[in-house]
Amino acid sequence: MRILGQTLMAAALATTLVSGPSRADTIAVTHAHIHTMGKGGEIASGVVLIDNGRITAVGRDVAIPAGARIIDAKGRIVTPGLIVTGSSVGAEEIEGVEPTVNSGVEGGPLSAGFDIQYSLNPDSTVLPIERLTGATSALVSPMFRGRRGDTRETLFAGQAAAISLAEGPDILLRAHVAMGVDAGDRGAGRAGGARGALIPELHGLLAEARAYHRSRAAYDQNKVQPFALRREDLEALGAVIDGREPLLVEVHRASDIRQILAFGRAEKVRLVLSGVEEGWRVAAELAATQTPVMLDSDEDLPVSFEKLASTLENAARLTAAGVSVSIHGPGLSTGGKAVRLAAGRAVGHGLPWSAGLAAVTINPARALGLADTVGSLEPGKSADLVVWSGDPLDTSGAPDVVIIKGREQSGRSRQLDLRDRYLKAADGLPPPYH
Repeated sequence: MRILGQTLMAAALATTLVSGPSRADTIAVTHAHIHTMGKGGEIASGVVLIDNGRITAVGRDVAIPAGARIIDAKGRIVTPGLIVTGSSVGAEEIEGVEPTVNSGVEGGPLSAGFDIQYSLNPDSTVLPIERLTGATSALVSPMFRGRRGDTRETLFAGQAAAISLAEGPDILLRAHVAMGVDAGDRGAGRAGGARGALIPELHGLLAEARAYHRSRAAYDQNKVQPFALRREDLEALGAVIDGREPLLVEVHRASDIRQILAFGRAEKVRLVLSGVEEGWRVAAELAATQTPVMLDSDEDLPVSFEKLASTLENAARLTAAGVSVSIHGPGLSTGGKAVRLAAGRAVGHGLPWSAGLAAVTINPARALGLADTVGSLEPGKSADLVVWSGDPLDTSGAPDVVIIKGREQSGRSRQLDLRDRYLKAADGLPPPYH
C-alpha cells in the first residue's frame, strides 16, 4: 500500500507540473516605455493590459480593472518578445549527441514530407535558456543532416514549425509555416553537382506535385508515370503550390538569389530567403518582389565562394532598399541572446535601432504569417512581452520580466538550478562540491 500511495502521489505531482494554471491572470504593466512594433508606435510612458493570455489594451490612458496584478516597469523599455529564427530549438538538445538531434533526417524516403512538429520536445532543457534571453517564440527549421559523402539527392529539407517558448506542454504555435530548400552549394551538390541541375529539378518536382494534386484518383489507380517523390512529399508540397506555405530557401550568392527569384515568379510560389550574405547586391530585386529575408548580420568574411561579398552592412543596406529583414544568430544551435546581439551589431553598422528591433520581432512574424498572433503589442494578440533592464539590443540590457501567453515565466533553467545547487553545497556532500 505504501508503494502504491507513493506512486499515486508522484503521478498527481507530475500532472500538476504538466497542466499548470488553467487561466492566465489579469495583468497591467504600468509606467512602461513601450515599443509596440505596431500601429501604436512608441509610447514614452504607458500601460499594457493583459487578460486571459491576450493583450486587451495598450496606451497612455488605459483603465486598469480592479483586482488586476500590477507590474510597475518604472520607465524601463517594454517590447514584444523576441522571435528566434534560423534555429533548431525544441528539436535538438545536444548537437554532438545523436539521439537528441531530431531536426532533420540523414536517411529514409521522406524529403518534403518530413514534419518537424513531431520532433518537438516541450521538456527540452534548451527552452528555459531561450526564455531567459527574452525570446518568447521561435521558428524551428528542418535541416539537412547528411554526413560527408552523403549521396541522397533530396532538395527539400521538410516542413518548419513555429513554437511558443512558454512553460508547459503546449509549445506548438503553428505547423507548416515554411518548406525548407537548400539552393546554395549543398543544394547544387544534392542535385547532381551543379546549379544547372538544381533549378530544373525544382521545377520538375513542383510539376509532379501539381500533377498529383490535379488527379489523386489517377495516382491511386497507377494511371500516371511513377513520380520521383513519395505520396507524403507530394501531399506536403500542396501547401506550397497553392500559396499557403512559403519556400524557405537557403541561398547565399547574388547570382543564386536572382535565379531563385526568377524561379519563384515562374512557379508563382511564395519565398522567404535565408542566408543571403550577398543580398545587398540584389537589394532592389528583393524589394521589388517583396521577398523577406532572414540573415546572420555577423557574416562578413569570404569563407566560401558563394559568400565573397559578405559585409556587416548587409542588413542596413537591405533595409534601406525596402527589404523586410529578420536577423538570427550564427548557426542553428544559437538562440535568443545571439539573436538580439546580432541585431545590435547590425545597428552598430548602420541599421536604425527601430529596424533592428523589428528584425527580431514583427518582421519574422510577418514573413512566417504569424503577425496576427505575435510580433507586436496590439489588442487581440498573444500577450508575449519583455520588460528590459536596459537596451534590449545591447549587452547592457537583460530581461527583468518575461510574459508569454499572459503568464509571467519563472526565470529558471537547468543551468541555474545546477549553479545554485553547487554554489552552496548541501550537508553531507564531499569537499569537491563545496
